[in-house]
Amino acid sequence: MVATNITWHQGAFTREERQKELGQKGLTIWFTGLSASGKSTLASALEQHLVSLKIGAYRLDGDNIRFGLNKDLGFGPEARTENIRRIAEVSKLFADSTQIAITAFISPYISDRDAARKLHDEANIPFVEVYADAPLSVVEERDPKGLYKKAKAGEIKEFTGISAPYEAPVNPEIHIHTHQVSIEEGVQIILDYLRAKQYIQTPVL
Repeated sequence: MVATNITWHQGAFTREERQKELGQKGLTIWFTGLSASGKSTLASALEQHLVSLKIGAYRLDGDNIRFGLNKDLGFGPEARTENIRRIAEVSKLFADSTQIAITAFISPYISDRDAARKLHDEANIPFVEVYADAPLSVVEERDPKGLYKKAKAGEIKEFTGISAPYEAPVNPEIHIHTHQVSIEEGVQIILDYLRAKQYIQTPVL
């Protein structure tokens, strides 16, 4: 059932005023890629680096979110879409508060990622898609959780890359071949982009 008798209440600060008071701009950095592609590792390292620079950042991880907010969702197509819809809304709220929201979700469908982007675009909040790209052969070899092995044995249904599709980004803001660069190099690629776009103001280390 859709709520109807509701009204949006504007706070005491505009987004611009909040940004001026806190000294930073909010945005969402959306990592996408296959399981074991390195997106969560990159997202965690980026969060750590930004916070060390006194920049407010918070990471929303695919597995972690399913322990709470999205624990009622499965992995079928409709559930995956709802999973991403909720995360898009949450990340937009973080970004609206001037935080840098860092999301690390497989988010396998282009339409779902486009919907997340549109939500941010309509709110005039930057949305940076980062494609953590690694070949299936590489992620199968990494397989830190043993999920690919289980999926191939039929123990996990609707597993992305094996029995469910992954639709790669067509034109992401940042494309990182995670099997070709180190974590440090990947983070630096993202930082360089954020500085070039003036999303962050920090000295180059």
